[in-house]
Amino acid sequence: MAHDHKVLDALDAAKTQWYHFTAVIIAGMGFFTDAYDLFSISLVTKLLGRIYYFNPSSKTPGSLPPNVSAAVNGVAFCGTLAGQLFFGWLGDKMGRKKVYGMTLMLMVICCLASGLSFGSSPKGVMATLCFFRFWLGFGIGGDYPLSATIMSEYANKRTRGAFIAAVFAMQGFGNLTGGIVAIIISATFKARFDAPAYKDDPAGSTVPAADYAWRVVLMFGAIPALLTYYWRMKMPETARYTALVAKNAKKATSDMARVLNVELTEEQKKAEEELERREEYGLFSRQFAKRHGLHLLGTTVCWFMLDIAFYSQNLFQKDIYTAVNWLPKAETMNALEEMFRISRAQTLVALCGTIPGYWFTVFFIDIVGRFAIQLGGFFFMTAFMLGLAIPYHHWTTSGNHAGFVVMYAFTFFFANFGPNSTTFIVPAEIFPARLRSTCHGISSAAGKSGAIVGSFGFLYAAQSTDPAKTDAGYPPGIGVRNSLFMLAGCNVIGFLFTFLVPESKGKSLEELSGENDEEAAPGQSIQQTVPTNLSE
Repeated sequence: MAHDHKVLDALDAAKTQWYHFTAVIIAGMGFFTDAYDLFSISLVTKLLGRIYYFNPSSKTPGSLPPNVSAAVNGVAFCGTLAGQLFFGWLGDKMGRKKVYGMTLMLMVICCLASGLSFGSSPKGVMATLCFFRFWLGFGIGGDYPLSATIMSEYANKRTRGAFIAAVFAMQGFGNLTGGIVAIIISATFKARFDAPAYKDDPAGSTVPAADYAWRVVLMFGAIPALLTYYWRMKMPETARYTALVAKNAKKATSDMARVLNVELTEEQKKAEEELERREEYGLFSRQFAKRHGLHLLGTTVCWFMLDIAFYSQNLFQKDIYTAVNWLPKAETMNALEEMFRISRAQTLVALCGTIPGYWFTVFFIDIVGRFAIQLGGFFFMTAFMLGLAIPYHHWTTSGNHAGFVVMYAFTFFFANFGPNSTTFIVPAEIFPARLRSTCHGISSAAGKSGAIVGSFGFLYAAQSTDPAKTDAGYPPGIGVRNSLFMLAGCNVIGFLFTFLVPESKGKSLEELSGENDEEAAPGQSIQQTVPTNLSE
């Protein structure tokens, strides 16, 4: 029997209005900060190596040892995984709004602390940096389930996919901004404290001022998070949480009447009787396994496989660019010049491949559906990765950098116009309200475990098989080419598991989660009057 909770019908039927865009900005700025914080570290890791691991007797610039590089790049993902599970569960227990502010303040504090990392030795500085980045990741982790859930519960069913995708698309701007900030900082410091190339003056190729450059880049991420805090605290709790989980139909009605400019009248007693009749199965119950077990398996495996490929590409694209000779060798430039070139390369790829992919999803997801976009994304990611891997020696020896970069940008485009967006959107739609944040947290934590595999595993797997590097202390690897084959295989697995995930286009959240099938009280519990300009 369909539910009689008319405030939820009002949410589904309300036309797009100013508050929806406000919610996108408020939730999206969290993701802007998330992407900036997670990916900005890849812009400064080579600089960290040159500052803290320079060996005067060596014939090459300093670089982070593989284990230190893996820790610096991957520790935030460990924190993110823990945060997704913890805050996802807490969001279903305490409410979306209460937990939302906690995650943002944790991100602000740890962003600033990361830039203030201290120590009397290189190991001390790296250990402090890793500590603060773990807790930064913990706060970022909370943003995933909460932002997705809040946006899905505010949006109408006609444009819900586009709004959740728009929140997630702010990641692209965060990624782009990280590159732009790093370009500005490195160019400014380079102009003010210019230094010779390493080959001309090894000891002077890293100026003392470079130690400030990476700190400023990391600390900048606190600014957008801090600016968003006030508006997050002004948001009301979502009506679906208040009505279906907190079981306060009166408050849900008044909150949504104010937010959506809709006149709603409620019959409190009947609404509460309806809510009491609803079936309350838990996450580990047989009923949940029967209704949503395969769905949860599909969302977790797809997100896990996607993030192995996606984060491997993002964090180590600088190494791939060097391998195909798009970036000059480190010894031909000073530290700030190297940071400038890495940032410029990653900004170009973000501008040409990453951001367009996100916004293609925003515009098309409610037209072609989640299922088709995810399948197509996995398919084309596989195709373009094989296009990089099979003729890999052609890319590395022919000097055809432009062709390689175009192919590489297309893998990012179809990741974002594909599973990187849909794996975030679908778990916020298909699970019951009382378990929605928890299940999204589990799905996104599976993704972050894939990111950990990508950031730690790819680092070792992609190590050159060159004996000279192995003798220098680097572990032997299978090389970049074979790593690309492995990432293509991950995409194939994601493609197959997509068939376990239902299409959610054009359906209400209650219809998707099965809450429409639960027994409701007869009669009308909440009566609505929707102005004609707001009805669908």
